[in-house]
Amino acid sequence: MSVCSDGVSCSRLAPPGFCFSSQADDGSRMLRFCPVLLVLMLPACGASVVIQRDAQFDVTYDDTVTSDNQTIYSYNHTVSRNKARTEGVRVSVELLSESAQSPVLFVVRQKQAVLSFQVPLILRGLYQRKYQYTQVGRTLCQPPTKALAETQFFYLDVSTLSSAGVHYQLRVSRVDSFTLQTDKKFSFNATPSQPQFFKYMFPDGVDTVIVKVNSQKNFPCSVMSIQDIQCPVYDLDNNVAFIGMYQTMTTTAAITVQRKDFPSNSFYVVVVVKTEDEACGGPLRFYPLLPVLLYCSQSGPTVTLLHPIRVQGYSTAASQSAGLLYCSQSGHTVTLLQPIRAQGYSTAANQSARLLYCSQSDRQESLSSVEEDDYDTLVDIDSDKNIVRTKKFLCVSDLARKDKRILSKKYQIYFWNIATIAVFYALPVIQLVITYQTVVNVTGNQDICYYNFLCAHPLGALSSFNNILSNLGYVLLGLLFLLIILQRDILHNRALERNESTAVECGIPKHFGLYYAMGTALMMEGLLSACYHVCPNYTNFQFDTSFMYMIAGLCMLKLYQKRHPDINASAYSAYACLAAVIFFSVLGVVFGKGNTVFWIVFSVIHILATLLLSTQLYYMGRWRLDSGILRRMLNVIYTDCIRQCSGPMYIDRMVLLVMGNIVNWSLAAYGLIKRPNDFASYLLAIAICNLLLYFAFYIIMKLRSGERIQCLALVCILFTAVVWGFALFFFLQGLSTWQKTPAESREHNRECILLSFFDDHDIWHFLSSIAMFGSFLVLLTMDDDLDTVQRDKIYVF
Repeated sequence: MSVCSDGVSCSRLAPPGFCFSSQADDGSRMLRFCPVLLVLMLPACGASVVIQRDAQFDVTYDDTVTSDNQTIYSYNHTVSRNKARTEGVRVSVELLSESAQSPVLFVVRQKQAVLSFQVPLILRGLYQRKYQYTQVGRTLCQPPTKALAETQFFYLDVSTLSSAGVHYQLRVSRVDSFTLQTDKKFSFNATPSQPQFFKYMFPDGVDTVIVKVNSQKNFPCSVMSIQDIQCPVYDLDNNVAFIGMYQTMTTTAAITVQRKDFPSNSFYVVVVVKTEDEACGGPLRFYPLLPVLLYCSQSGPTVTLLHPIRVQGYSTAASQSAGLLYCSQSGHTVTLLQPIRAQGYSTAANQSARLLYCSQSDRQESLSSVEEDDYDTLVDIDSDKNIVRTKKFLCVSDLARKDKRILSKKYQIYFWNIATIAVFYALPVIQLVITYQTVVNVTGNQDICYYNFLCAHPLGALSSFNNILSNLGYVLLGLLFLLIILQRDILHNRALERNESTAVECGIPKHFGLYYAMGTALMMEGLLSACYHVCPNYTNFQFDTSFMYMIAGLCMLKLYQKRHPDINASAYSAYACLAAVIFFSVLGVVFGKGNTVFWIVFSVIHILATLLLSTQLYYMGRWRLDSGILRRMLNVIYTDCIRQCSGPMYIDRMVLLVMGNIVNWSLAAYGLIKRPNDFASYLLAIAICNLLLYFAFYIIMKLRSGERIQCLALVCILFTAVVWGFALFFFLQGLSTWQKTPAESREHNRECILLSFFDDHDIWHFLSSIAMFGSFLVLLTMDDDLDTVQRDKIYVF
């Protein structure tokens, strides 16, 4: 018979794992079950010697343990509900014997918890690699107490199965800084075998705090976790993800914590160092740990600390941002909802000789000075499209011959198609991002979404409401643009009903279907960007870019439609091409990273598409892609380049297409050589470059043709250019990037810069929505100077 802890006697006749108490409360003997953790590693109740000693805090014990003896250290300390007096307790163990036959088991028995660990501690890494640690440090869980102050005992059992003596050092110390204080920082050390956790209690009147951890160097890779006040605390690399919220980190980690998620109004901040750096994008080796700094910030703008927003802060930020948008919108409304007319059109004395080809009166002049070969005298010259569209100089009247009602219906299809696409695209997107957010909230894994964690303000189940709210500008400005277009449409229809000559025969033909589609696309960009920012990552980045491709494509189509209304692409072919672009975007995101074969295929398709589009634009659609195209190409080369050296018939078009091919071939070469990881942004850059090139060409040719830009359109161009410049500045700040690991992405996180609520990317949302709205206004007003000019005097370019 030997003595177990707590005055329990152990009988050798009892089955292993069972102990009999020396005296029960009612005087009878009763069966008790020894702790399971002891049964697994000890010859329970079979140790020949059990040594129990009263131990002291902050005293180092050098001792030896064998399979024949077991040592129990008894401690007591005071647990208080007063946060200022709460102390942590930390157990530190070092194994001094170099070659122990069996590990030493340490079991800490508390009032409401049991903590056990072995030394050497073995942790596993990638590919089942084993990492052995002889120095182990663990902080004891602090179970809540109802009393104002309570003295609690805990026991630390040391045992081993090694027959040879194992020498160890044991030290139990108090952690004076166990409770975090708002706006106070302190340093601590941690290793994979010596994790740290601390306690934080919400002050009165504070509902949200941001916990921030900083490290001086990128590695080692660590994990920060927020866990409720309960035992056990999961503070090892192999279990830290079991409960609570967590995220990996290199130099920075930040988690926004709300009081409503913790009924006890307090939580643990756990910092665990991983055995390997691979999860943070580092190599598969371990770096010596450097001290890290821990912050828990509530309020007060400082250089290093974060300041969470209370409920009234949300409404203030929302109202002020909405007010800003309203002011900018109303300013445009006052000026743009009124019909704008040109003040007249005068031609200079030295106007271009191309007017001879466009004016009907000049067509009737004497043919005495015109060679017979230069002029076709057939009666179908004014009706056959093959003859009209191949003239050297074209006027808008040549390409606006179709019935206006048919064209209006044709271009209205753009609006109805994009509305249908928006519904079928947006519904599954919303469902998917809600699932993403649910997974984040349930698992607590904050590595799924790439937020700017230093400025992520939650609302309900949403983790970063500010990034969602800032997309409101796209929706409101898109709606405003639709209202402006609706008013212009109504005024134009009334003019047609009155049979006004300026509406019937003058100016650029008014077709509003593409404008309606552009406004709808701007609204959908806001909605889908908000969906993307519910949980931003590489798998749903296409949600944020799909309607950007749409907007770029629709703007180019609108520019082309202005002076080519009869031959502009149909809605079906246009959206089919845009669908192909989005298809390649998805392929590039999934397969494009470092895939040489994909980039070769894409570059070839890009160049071929550029050549086909160039041919289509140059010949105004009057060519065929069939088996005889190679023969016709050789014939043209022989006739125009070998037999006689003649320049291109359509010089202006040729200049545009040559520049476009140079730009697109250069972009294709860049993609093939550099193979950028962000394929979606690369594809968007191609679309934007082509749009800017065509827009610049349009403006230059407009001025070259003797036309002018009215004051309102010029103001819109300058204002839009300035806003785009500022918007791109904030966009390039790069607050996060899913091209890196989540931990590396957090190195780019920055604090809020506007109203303590919005970050740089939110400013990009505000400014880019205004810039897109301004760009639409430029397209709408840039040809208002032609409203009183006959269409047979407006040149096509």
